[in-house]
Amino acid sequence: MNHKIMTGAVAAALLFGLSACSNMSDRDRNTAIGAGAGAVGGSVLTGGSTMGTIGGAVVGGVIGNQVETKDKK
Repeated sequence: MNHKIMTGAVAAALLFGLSACSNMSDRDRNTAIGAGAGAVGGSVLTGGSTMGTIGGAVVGGVIGNQVETKDKK
């Protein structure tokens, strides 16, 4: 139980830490958000497994990187 809580806390801390980078491009920000969300999802789905967390972060980061945002003009 403690391992699951610790993994979730670390993933949340990474997500919040990365969101503090205000000079990121939209693509960088989407990648970071996707990786954080993927890490949390992977951890939850695999019961806190390290490989599940890392795999979720990788998949989420790739998906976040490929999300297109409309230019603000």
